[in-house]
Amino acid sequence: MTSFVAPTTVRDAGKIHTQSGWKVETHKYPICNSAEIEAMTSALGITPPEMIFGNNSVRVSHAASGFAIEFNAFDALDVVDKTGAQGMLKVAYSDEWQRMREKVSEEIRDVVRPFDWSYSTEWKGRVSGGELKESSDASIPYEKLRRPDPILLFDDVVLYEDELADNGIAMLSVKIRVMPERLLVLQRFFLRLDGVVVRIRDTRCFVEFATGECVREYVSRESKYEDVKKKLAMYPQDDIPSLMRDPNELVELLPIIETTREKATITMNA
Repeated sequence: MTSFVAPTTVRDAGKIHTQSGWKVETHKYPICNSAEIEAMTSALGITPPEMIFGNNSVRVSHAASGFAIEFNAFDALDVVDKTGAQGMLKVAYSDEWQRMREKVSEEIRDVVRPFDWSYSTEWKGRVSGGELKESSDASIPYEKLRRPDPILLFDDVVLYEDELADNGIAMLSVKIRVMPERLLVLQRFFLRLDGVVVRIRDTRCFVEFATGECVREYVSRESKYEDVKKKLAMYPQDDIPSLMRDPNELVELLPIIETTREKATITMNA
């Protein structure tokens, strides 16, 4: 894996919090500069999204056991289909988009290949110091998360965003909230490709501090663009454009395509 060193001259707007032996770190830096974009393009073999926050990340770690899970842009983009073998999404301006991006990367054109230019990723976070395994009894206790517990830390970190040549939006972001007894991370990939598809891929990571239980849940949802618009027909027409830009409004309208749940129990006194 290639890592990108955050600039020392730019202030990190992220946050750090420790709770019950767990450490939460968010790092938030400005959009990558041209040198960082060139380095990332060379390392990935594809042109990054137009707004790439390569130095941003969210990391949850347990010092005593060494367990950690991290979310960052490079890892997420590294699993994007780089061959086009999984089926390229086609829109009227796709060829124009590709030509525009190649001009941006003229000096490294030799590494730019056909790829999934929607930047759809199935990345679920990088785990180290332990292993999450699929489990039939793994579940996130949402009833606990609905309690009005104090929020000790909240942050929202954007990893990348692209308007797909004005044909929609692709965005990957991570939200985290820490409460006195537990925490929840939500990484969300949101794709709206106008006239084609709406796609949401959510990865949630839940930690219960007292027991060391860690659950990761991945849910992929997808529907045709026009089918989603039809489900919004009860709203005033003037409201539909803004609703189509809001994944929180759309997520329950999309059928579930895939769900996986994994679990690990961290040894608290390791």
